[in-house]
Amino acid sequence: MTEELALVVDAWFDGERHRREPTTLLVGQGRIEQIIEGDFGGDFAARGLPTERGAFLMPGLVDAHVHLFLDGAPTDGPTRSAHLKRPLAELTEAARQSARQSLACGLTLVRDAGDRHGINHAIRDEAAAAHDMARVRSGGLGVKRPKRYGAFMAMDVDDAASIRASVAQLAADNDEIKLILTGIIDFDAGAVTDEPQFDLDAARLVVDTARAHGRKTFAHCSGEKGLQIAAAAGVGSIEHGFFMSREILSVMRDRQIAWTPTFCPVHFQWAQPQVVGWSDNTVGNLRAILDRHAEMLRLADQMGVPLLMGTDAGSMGVEHGRAMYEEIDRYLEAGLSLEKTLTAATSAARRHFGDVRPLLERGAPFEAVLLAQSPFDRLEALRQPVRVWT
Repeated sequence: MTEELALVVDAWFDGERHRREPTTLLVGQGRIEQIIEGDFGGDFAARGLPTERGAFLMPGLVDAHVHLFLDGAPTDGPTRSAHLKRPLAELTEAARQSARQSLACGLTLVRDAGDRHGINHAIRDEAAAAHDMARVRSGGLGVKRPKRYGAFMAMDVDDAASIRASVAQLAADNDEIKLILTGIIDFDAGAVTDEPQFDLDAARLVVDTARAHGRKTFAHCSGEKGLQIAAAAGVGSIEHGFFMSREILSVMRDRQIAWTPTFCPVHFQWAQPQVVGWSDNTVGNLRAILDRHAEMLRLADQMGVPLLMGTDAGSMGVEHGRAMYEEIDRYLEAGLSLEKTLTAATSAARRHFGDVRPLLERGAPFEAVLLAQSPFDRLEALRQPVRVWT
């Protein structure tokens, strides 16, 4: 925790707006006590207060969709399969390292989107007492249907009674309840080919039960059928959301359902098809999926759908922390401004998670990243944080 500090920066981003003027921030006990336009570093230094200077300040980045116990760096199948069979202590250490690597990259908060071991809960508790890891919001275990996709991150539920009992049980420890609504994309077919795991009534029951226990829901979901169910059920956020449509976005806007598009895993497989051995036809499908995803992201921004930023770190080729810079690139390529993109990567998730002060403002926690140059002048500056405060 920062005890007391006067920080003078040439420019800054508060989580929504880019401020171009020199500013002095007075920090004490881990919170912002004052924000004064202008350079008053000399005055505070003369009073004996520790004073620092920097080029650019912004809130710590937030990755709204990761799997801490998975390692995204290995890209060969046998190594990734072997990782899942490692002892619990080794998987926990892998998650610990993921949280440390995230912090080193300027991420001060991540939302773990599920693991069946309870590692995300353990790392959440460790990170709360440590200073070398990003804070963790834990989705614990999610819920899914028996013999369907998601065994590594969810528990099985079948009838309405088991949905109620399971969600109530999970809500005691989970920060949110994850609903595995669909499977994964069939890239060879260029579509989601299986049926949704939950119909509308069952999905609503998950959402309503979670809400009754004070928890939001987030849904793993792609494909038109599943997305229609997720939006109509009123989930808190849709994760992935490939094959989105204007009609579904309209419902999301009206109900203020957030969207975490997670470009990174699909983009990696398009950019490195030799790793998986994709055919030219499949590579074309991947490109078409990404192009449509970008189009829908741009439309969502224009329509006012709440946008979060998540990487699905831990997926093949998607490294914790570092993938955030790649996801930022995808938002910019889609046509969003840097200001809107950084909002999705900082304050939007904090606001969605219920933080009462999601911006860098007076009274807010001082959870911030100092850069050597403004990313509005040189985007690459994001990749080289000078200092991170949690």
